[in-house]
This record gives sequence, structure tokens and C-alpha cells, in this order.
Amino acid sequence: MSANGRTERIAEASPRLLARFAGLFYLLYILIGVFGEYFISDKLIVDGDAVESAHRLLAHESLFRWGFATDILMVACYLAVTLLFYEIFNPVNRRLSLLAAWFGLAGCNLEALSSLYHLAPLAVLKGGQYLSVFKVEQLQALAFLSLDLCAQVFNTALIFFGFYFILIGYLIFRSTFLPRILGVLMAISGLVWLTFLSPPLADYLSAYLPIGVLGEGALALWMLLKGVNVQRWKEQAAATAGVLEFSGNVEEMK
Repeated sequence: MSANGRTERIAEASPRLLARFAGLFYLLYILIGVFGEYFISDKLIVDGDAVESAHRLLAHESLFRWGFATDILMVACYLAVTLLFYEIFNPVNRRLSLLAAWFGLAGCNLEALSSLYHLAPLAVLKGGQYLSVFKVEQLQALAFLSLDLCAQVFNTALIFFGFYFILIGYLIFRSTFLPRILGVLMAISGLVWLTFLSPPLADYLSAYLPIGVLGEGALALWMLLKGVNVQRWKEQAAATAGVLEFSGNVEEMK
């Protein structure tokens, strides 16, 4: 095969390759999150019980540190997803793709911040001599407060992700290279996470919150297994480039 032939094949495969990498990182994000929630947090943290939670954290310190590692891995995976989606959906609408990326990166930053609160309980419960001025019960309360702040910051990150999903859902719906049903499912996921704008509403609908993962899971699997329709992606990219060039010419004429 000639060098030109290989170059053309790489160019044709690149949008699909980007999509499959995005699907891989997205699926890893979901799986790591499920593992951290159900096999670490649920085993160590007892809602409303600072004393029992403190005992469990100290008894299973290594497992708790693994929870921090899963937080960092999740942030890294979603940073990759955000950047890859920005490239993939640029042909649909460059400005909206950029706006979506901004919301995604803001959510990742808040998620990274929440992971720092995740480590704070160990620093409090196993702190140095300067913490001896506090009683054991006070240290346990402070450790639990850190966990509560971790959850609140993470829930705030979900609000930004909610806006991100709605924008991504719209971009998918307007695209010609992905099924529109994926856009609808992502928009529904976004609306689910936006319930965290009102914590009482989110608590009331907590039993239905897993619905928010369905759209994400469907998109991740589709991207990983099917990718995008390369021909339609290129056609939409060419059309967008033509519109931008025409707009530039009009501005020059003015």
C-alpha cells in the first residue's frame, strides 16, 4: 500500500478512533465510579454516624485510600472524555462544543476538589500532636464534616455535568453521525443531575437517580463499539467549514 493510501486510511479512521477512545474512557469512568461507590464508600461510611464511620476508616485505611485513588482516576478519565468530545462535536457547532467543554472541565475541577476532602478525615483522625487539644468525639465530628463537604462539592459538580450532558445531547441530536436517541438519553441524564440544584428534590428523587447513568452508559458503549459514521462526520465537518469560510468572507466585504 502506498504512503498516500495509508494516510487516507488514517484520516478516515481518526474520527472513529477518537470516538472509541472517548467510549473507552467514559466506560472506565462509569465502572470506576460504581466500584468506588458500592465497594468502598458504602462499606466505610455510615450515614449520620460519625463515630462508626471513624472506626471503619481507621480499621480499613488502605481501602479508604483506594477510594481516593478511584476519585483521581475518575477525574482523569472524564478530562479525556471532555477533550475528545470537544473534537468530535466541533463539526456540529463549534461554539456549543466549546461551551459544553467548559461545563465539563468545570465539573472535573469540582470533582477533583471533592477528592481532596476525601483524604481529610485521615489527616484529622491520625493527625499530629497539635490535634491533641481536641477530644476524640470532636475529631470524629470533624472527620465526618469533611466527608459531608466531599459529598456536597461532588453534588455541585453533578450540576455542571448536568448542563454538560444537555449540551452534548443537543449536539448529538443535531449531528448526522450518531443516532438521535443517544442525544435524547443524554439530555434526560442531564435533567436528572440538574435535580441537585435543589438538594431536597434530589433526596426525594434519589431512588430514580440511577436513571441518569443509563444515557451515559448507552453513549459510552455506542462510542466504544460503533464509533461514529466517518463519512457523515466528514460531510458535516466540511459543511461547517464552508459556513465559517462564507461568514469570514462576508465580514471582510463589510
